[in-house]
Amino acid sequence: MDTAVKAGAAAAAGTTTPAADIADLVARLSPRTPQLEARLTAALEAMETIPAERYRTVHAPAERAERLAVEIGRPDLQMRARLVRADVLRRDGDTVEAGRIAKQVNAWAAENDHQYLLARSHRNLAQFFRHVGDLADALAHAVQSVAHTEVSMPARIRAEHLATLAVVLDENGSPDEALRRAREALDIATAADEHEMSMRVLNNLAYTAYESGDREQARELVDQLRAIEARSGVPLDANALDTIARIEMMHGQYAEAEATLRPILDGSAVDLLTEGNALAGCLLTVAEAQRRRGAIDAAWATLDRAVEECEERKLASYRALIREERAELYAATGRFQEAYEEYVRFHVESQALQSARSEARARALQAVFETEEARRESIRFRELAERDALTGLYNRRYVDEHLAALLERDAPLAAALIDLDYFKRVNDTLSHATGDLVLQQVADLLTEAAADDAVAARLGGEEFLLILPDTDADEAVRRCERLRRVIQGHPWRPITGDLPVTASIGVTAVAGGRCTPSALLAQADRNLYAAKRAGRNRVVADPARG
Repeated sequence: MDTAVKAGAAAAAGTTTPAADIADLVARLSPRTPQLEARLTAALEAMETIPAERYRTVHAPAERAERLAVEIGRPDLQMRARLVRADVLRRDGDTVEAGRIAKQVNAWAAENDHQYLLARSHRNLAQFFRHVGDLADALAHAVQSVAHTEVSMPARIRAEHLATLAVVLDENGSPDEALRRAREALDIATAADEHEMSMRVLNNLAYTAYESGDREQARELVDQLRAIEARSGVPLDANALDTIARIEMMHGQYAEAEATLRPILDGSAVDLLTEGNALAGCLLTVAEAQRRRGAIDAAWATLDRAVEECEERKLASYRALIREERAELYAATGRFQEAYEEYVRFHVESQALQSARSEARARALQAVFETEEARRESIRFRELAERDALTGLYNRRYVDEHLAALLERDAPLAAALIDLDYFKRVNDTLSHATGDLVLQQVADLLTEAAADDAVAARLGGEEFLLILPDTDADEAVRRCERLRRVIQGHPWRPITGDLPVTASIGVTAVAGGRCTPSALLAQADRNLYAAKRAGRNRVVADPARG
């Protein structure tokens, strides 16, 4: 069974595809691959359901998948690949770029009524707002994510969206509703044997029980986590192990808590670090456990290591928490003056951190929603002003503004005016709607002909323009003759029935800097009318060519 088939089968079965298989699959894909769209879709679904501890492995495959999607004209697959990249960026701490991508994809999905991408992008936006502390907007997007989640979507995706909503509901002060959504997510994940997803939901529930001080509920949820790990062989990630260690400390089991996190600290389970700040969190938990069991020297050494981790990863919030734990250590050894001074530093840093977070939140929101929106709107309106609404080709305004600059280059340039023969018959005999379909199809053929840096435009009605930079007269005639044959040979019958669609083309070519736009177009127009007088459906070049 080849890699693409395995990826599709794994997704259908509700299981995950190994990261190596995904990377291999995407690396072997090209625009010439048979059944490329199906294989690319299977690869993207595998990336979207990759276990959390393997998230970095899909960044490069997602980038390649995005390029392939662009090459084959599948913007939906392009957007899915972008969201995969956004997930990686978010986990690595680049929240602004992750949020910017999520917003771009969400806008595209809304414009194209793409339910799957609406659900996924709303979930990403919920995570962005949650990170910057805007819990109200996080909840609004989490609700929309679930609202757009359809039963036909993979079980892991449905569970993931419900789990996100559960977390945000809890943080918004709705614990009962949060619990209901979390249980729904757990039921879906359990029924589909999505073990890693089940453990993520149980971890969220266990941490909530820990924070509320519910010792018995927390212990029960830890037992469930361990049972799934033993049954499935899927290891608990660093976040889950940290939760378990915290709950063990609730029960006075300090040595057990330290042993729980030892695989994370000694580097034997580095794959279990599913978030960029996971190691720092685990180090703080171990330092506290060591202090509580009286291993003061070990606790100091662990905190020193935590400081190094925070400085390397620029984790300011954890750096402040280290201050607090250092104060506790000083107090535990009777060094109360130093403990007091460390608490003062902790509070100063906490206040500074709170202020920095507010500023960072404002900058993040501006970067994602104001600056990006302004840029996109500017580009969008400029594009709208320079594009023909029916065909999407450039319009006369674009030609008037840019042709002069092209002519000033010290290089040959050719221009071809294309006029559809007897086009009025299509509108009169069939309908204007049919005529519009013909114009749109011709525009597609022109776009294909306008390879490299050529420009295709619609000047009005059934008249088009092809500008060919760096093209001499002979090459221009060859390209236009090829275009004429493509238009004539296109399968028009499903659109126009027995009415043929052909084009007359007038071509002219000049050397750089030796012609004005109006003179160039006038010569092309004279050649076009010569083609029509000669019987239509032909290419006529400058008279000097005979």
